[in-house]
Amino acid sequence: MPSPVPERSLQILKTTGLQRQHFADLIRAAQVIVEPSNHFSVAAMQDEWEDFEISQPVLENLVQLGDRYRYAAPTVAIDQVWEQLTPETRSWLIENRNNLWQFEEIFPALDED
Repeated sequence: MPSPVPERSLQILKTTGLQRQHFADLIRAAQVIVEPSNHFSVAAMQDEWEDFEISQPVLENLVQLGDRYRYAAPTVAIDQVWEQLTPETRSWLIENRNNLWQFEEIFPALDED
């Protein structure tokens, strides 16, 4: 059974239309972006990030998030994650919420060799 969601998190979910899973997917995508075993650099993949419609400011915010939660479970508190997102990243998350899971399909998972 999922743990109760704090009031602030419920407010974020209600006003944005996002779900808990979208935040877990965001954390997982950020982790995959910064995972060093992927053998690519964020800078070297600028064209690919643009293909994913990830602007440089959003990418930088995702890298910060991925660094902070590199080894964390993707179920970080929604309100904590929301506060770390820039307005541009928040908009990007809302627009791309249903595509975030694809990062794991495109890039190797953290626990794969």
